[in-house]
Amino acid sequence: MQHQFHPTVLREYDIRGIIGETLGADDARAIGRAFGTLLREAGGKTVAVGYDGRVSSPMLEHALVEGLTGSGCDVVQIGLSATPMLYYAEASAEDVDGGIQITGSHNPPNYNGFKMVFLGRPFFGADIQKLGKLAADGAFASGMGEVTTRDIMGEYVERLLEGLAGIDPARLETLRVGWDAGNGSAGPALEALAARLPGEHHLLFTEVDGHFPNHHPDPTVEANLADLRALVAAKNLDFGVAFDGDGDRIGAIDGTGRVIWGDQLLMIYAEDLLKTRPNATIIADVKASRALFDRVAELGGEPLMWKTGHSLIKSKMKETGAPLAGEMSGHVFFADDYYGFDDALYAGVRLLAAAARLGKSVTELRAAIPPMLNTPEMRFQVDEARKFAAMAEIAARLTTNPGAEVESVNATDGVRVNTADGWWLLRASNTQDVLVARAESESEEGLDRLLAQIDAQLALSGLERGQSVGH
Repeated sequence: MQHQFHPTVLREYDIRGIIGETLGADDARAIGRAFGTLLREAGGKTVAVGYDGRVSSPMLEHALVEGLTGSGCDVVQIGLSATPMLYYAEASAEDVDGGIQITGSHNPPNYNGFKMVFLGRPFFGADIQKLGKLAADGAFASGMGEVTTRDIMGEYVERLLEGLAGIDPARLETLRVGWDAGNGSAGPALEALAARLPGEHHLLFTEVDGHFPNHHPDPTVEANLADLRALVAAKNLDFGVAFDGDGDRIGAIDGTGRVIWGDQLLMIYAEDLLKTRPNATIIADVKASRALFDRVAELGGEPLMWKTGHSLIKSKMKETGAPLAGEMSGHVFFADDYYGFDDALYAGVRLLAAAARLGKSVTELRAAIPPMLNTPEMRFQVDEARKFAAMAEIAARLTTNPGAEVESVNATDGVRVNTADGWWLLRASNTQDVLVARAESESEEGLDRLLAQIDAQLALSGLERGQSVGH
């Protein structure tokens, strides 16, 4: 039973496609058969399966489970859940060897996909290519696996609450917080969590609805925080927290409605964590502000810049033993008293904890972060066949003949170029046919000079920034 996937769906970090066009039940079944085959070869047998609130998710789950059991794997169904609940089911249970979450994350409603964990590590990159090849060859294991269901909501919420352990309850009881689940799959867990949290909590859009009727569930786009901002202002709350469609990315605003971006959240978490874990390595992706890396060093930590992508960051955390990592996109990873996976609900709890332990409001913590002028993430279309080649040319030019204005070049992921004006980044997206650019400076003139450098490098490779495209 050979199976060919549409060439666009096997991505670097996960599998993702458009329902009825590039992804359907046959693909889900083949993913189950192939993943199950690889797991059995590696000595595993039991897979936890969860799914998000998209309309197509139950159909994909049914087919995926068929494929997994057909390969001889046993399946533990956790049902409708946020992605971190699936990660929790895999990490916390001794009888579970792998996990698959069906989720389209923050993509439009007609998308869906699969995020996978394999024997306690992320399943990505070469693993996904291997899965595709195994399916194309039809080299599947066969068997008759069993299916059980497990309700993990109660124990998951208990585990989240441990993030507040040791904090004087009086410090937490005065907190007033707004939360926006964006009609994503974190809604039910948020309701259960908020009912148990000390303080006063106001919730928006916790009803799971795969059409996302209120706003798109991507908290890194400022327009999507408008409802949360209005709630925080109307109720005079201390701060607000928002989640993406599957609950693994966090967005936040302070009491005045200012956005706290991913790297700024990491500064707050780092200040809290480094008090008890001096010299700890803290990882951020190449898109993060220079202010973050400087701040971690100033607080006595070891800042480490790494490649963008949740799977790549998790792997680097395991390698370095870092207790905390984060990305501009709102993925935050705590291995400090937690499992090291990206869990926006847990990150929300740790924001409450940080404010209480540091004895400052989230608004004060946000105000202490130095102002920087930076561009949003600029994404522009470059032909799939050209994007990596163009990046290789640009990297080669900058390392052999950088020019007088260039102080240093970091080629961890694309190129991040430091100059007296600040820094600029150019990298190829691993999930789309786009190049991504970003720049940061302390002045408008500096920012203009940085953008001119980006444009000059692109022009030398026959490209231009042009119109920015969405995710």
